[in-house]
Amino acid sequence: MLDSIKSLAHQYAADLIKTRRHLHAHPELSFQEQNTARFVADQLKAIGITPQEGVADTGLVAIIEGRNSHSAGSRVVALRADMDALPIHEANDVPYKSTVDGVMHACGHDVHTASLLGVARILHVLRDQFDGTVKLVFQPGEEKAPGGASLMIKEGVLENPTPASMLGQHVAPSIPVGKIGFREGMYMASTDEIYMTVRGKGGHAAMPDNLIDPVLIASHIIVALQQIISRNCPPASPSVLSFGRFIADGVTNVIPNEVTIQGTFRCMNEEWRAEGKKRMVKLATGIAEAMGGSCEFTIVHGYPYLKNHPELTRRVRSQAVEYMGAENVIDLDLWMAGEDFAFYSQVVDSCFYRLGTRNEERGIISGVHTPTFDIDESALETGAGLMSWLAVQELKLV
Repeated sequence: MLDSIKSLAHQYAADLIKTRRHLHAHPELSFQEQNTARFVADQLKAIGITPQEGVADTGLVAIIEGRNSHSAGSRVVALRADMDALPIHEANDVPYKSTVDGVMHACGHDVHTASLLGVARILHVLRDQFDGTVKLVFQPGEEKAPGGASLMIKEGVLENPTPASMLGQHVAPSIPVGKIGFREGMYMASTDEIYMTVRGKGGHAAMPDNLIDPVLIASHIIVALQQIISRNCPPASPSVLSFGRFIADGVTNVIPNEVTIQGTFRCMNEEWRAEGKKRMVKLATGIAEAMGGSCEFTIVHGYPYLKNHPELTRRVRSQAVEYMGAENVIDLDLWMAGEDFAFYSQVVDSCFYRLGTRNEERGIISGVHTPTFDIDESALETGAGLMSWLAVQELKLV
């Protein structure tokens, strides 16, 4: 089976590159993936697979049934790819550059989708050689709250049939092409957005005694909130609070009436996540009131933290070693970025791993969410082949 999968992945490599380039040139923003979904559906139908369309509006689900797929005890494994792009203007000068102004596949979702289509081709050909069922999940809206994963779960993507495990992969521009990374347990952070409006009484900067300075109040709040992380968060629990936007729209001699602040709160403990947010609201509003102003504190609740099921991840990592060789499988550090695959990981045994795409010799080194992000496209053969192998191996379990 391993040789058959590798052979098919190599055979389809050129088509995978063509598919990825089409997707890259025609990106669509979160929950607007109508053309992408149509393209994916057409590709699946051409293979001989009829997908369920319109899941969470622009998502798709497809089933590949192997031998004995309806017998008692038959296993199901789910495989996921996200399809949405980012509001970034591409700066790469390549033949497959984005044709949509201000929209770009800068996070590799074109790679994920093309790879999963490759998996569909491989496993459809080999469906008489494995037992069980493979569920393919093409998901919209990973980049935007509430996250396409949460919506697809609500619409039953993890039911009928219910998977015993779920796998997802993500490009890693920090990892050389040809290598794969795993981490068991906690891997990626929960993500919550923070929006504050601090109000006071503005006026002439030379007469602060007649004012309630919202800039000063907001400054005290930002400094004080960091103490929640350093003094209230359990030291063994990773947590980050960062503010990237602070707008005090005055001038040299004018203090404004209000200040707006935006930030992000990330952690890997759901109990602390809830407690931390309560403390932030209480502290910020209390400081503002004590200084004569007010603070409107809004939290947009995002994705939970992503946890890789330990036993599943150890098993999958071992299978990856068999496919790739031990020298090409590495261990990952904690990553405080967010990912809505986390919703799946809270419901079903899951493993989310990283696909190396870096090639320094060719200058392919830019990070995700940048206008120069690109990949070494040989990663597509690895991505499709390895995921096919992992799925088949998972179906072997009794």
